Amino acid sequence: MNETYGYGFLQPVADLISKVIDILYGLTVTIGFPSYALAIILISILLKLILYPLMQKQMKSTMNMQEIQPKLEYLQKKYKNNPDKLNEEMMKLYKEYDVNPASGCLPLLIQFPILIGLFMALRQYDFTPIEHAVFLWVPNLGESDPLHIMPVLVALTMYLQQKLSMATSGGNEQTAQMMKTMLYMMPAMMLFVCWSMPAGLCLYWAFFSVLSIIQQHFMNKAKRKEMAAREAREAEEKEKRIAAKKAKMVADKKSGVKGKKTALEEAAVSEEE
Repeated sequence: MNETYGYGFLQPVADLISKVIDILYGLTVTIGFPSYALAIILISILLKLILYPLMQKQMKSTMNMQEIQPKLEYLQKKYKNNPDKLNEEMMKLYKEYDVNPASGCLPLLIQFPILIGLFMALRQYDFTPIEHAVFLWVPNLGESDPLHIMPVLVALTMYLQQKLSMATSGGNEQTAQMMKTMLYMMPAMMLFVCWSMPAGLCLYWAFFSVLSIIQQHFMNKAKRKEMAAREAREAEEKEKRIAAKKAKMVADKKSGVKGKKTALEEAAVSEEE
């Protein structure tokens, strides 16, 4: 361990991550494949398993939020002069679709201390004499990638993950445009940030993103089935409402009930159809 670095009150975080790296590296030695790169990959897998339930809920909430955008717009137009009613209806919609607008950043906030700790730990390690800190073309995981391929992989995997998250998007034009902007802006920003970062940190982030891509793929498959089932259910409910209104109109006409109420009902049926 290189003791020339010091991070004040953040030092315990770096020390904890260092111990985790040492433990996982010891595991790679035990299995006969000593590698600090493999230890870092194991950290990615471990954190993904820990965060899996939270990220699953966050991904589902995000996809549901995209799906209900048209309905939110409709409510905003319908209750534009009644903020209290608008808020009430929006809360009902969020509850129906299991949406939590505040959940999107939570997994990132939890990962942030891990990223800082890993960065500091890699800076503190003196990997120079350690042959097991070499990974493919990278001679030292504690230093930046000399070919800058790792930062490109981070940006590429982030792009693919965001692209997959847009696959089931049902948002409006404005939302779609915003997501398209983020699709290119976030990977470009990560490329810039990771350009001079330790290669080990880039390896962690790229592999974690690969795991997230796999998770997002299966989430998308489940979401498509859920959307198809909901659309079929809503279409069936709509047909029942139209049939009930038509039956009521027929009954009203037979009983001689005419006038404004019947005209309004006919207009309502035509609008639903």
